[in-house]
Amino acid sequence: MMDYDGLLVGLGNPGPRYEHTRHNCGFALVDALLRLAATEGRADELNGAKFSCLLWRVRLPLLPGLWLAAKPQTFMNQSGMCVQPLLAWHKISPSRLVVAHDELDIPVGELRFKCGGGNAGHNGLASITRQLGTPDFCRLRMGIGRPPHKGDVVNWVLGRPDAEDAAKLSAALPPALNVLASFATHGREEAVRAAKNA
Repeated sequence: MMDYDGLLVGLGNPGPRYEHTRHNCGFALVDALLRLAATEGRADELNGAKFSCLLWRVRLPLLPGLWLAAKPQTFMNQSGMCVQPLLAWHKISPSRLVVAHDELDIPVGELRFKCGGGNAGHNGLASITRQLGTPDFCRLRMGIGRPPHKGDVVNWVLGRPDAEDAAKLSAALPPALNVLASFATHGREEAVRAAKNA
């Protein structure tokens, strides 16, 4: 079995109904990583069926060593059912797990990075924390902003952004990959700084 330096899990919901929704920011980041690997490195698709995910082994100059990237194919609120077995099987510490997800409390297109802490009502993070038995993994938080009308959170999160917001979310993907690279190369403090400066 290969030794991996880290695991990027992009959160989202599977299926066409949820494609390009705000809640699928994490999927979009994994897709961006794979596009970059296709031109500047290498991404090999692995069989992720037993982990209920789409899974790739990624080599990239900006990520030291060998990384895994996964898109869980469970629904968001069961993300931990994919992540926990994936870490255990590949003997990756939760401290080397980066979960990319949408974040209501951050303006659209802005990024934050943190390790540990609460889940801020995010069902995907709550599931991962519950299954791992620890909150001590890293989160790459991708801002989607809050809906203009309070109480409309579910429709907002599961809705598709307008053209202006979609452009901001798309523009955030390359800086988000740089944040991941900062974590992989220099550790969490540098990743926190890179996200704030993105």
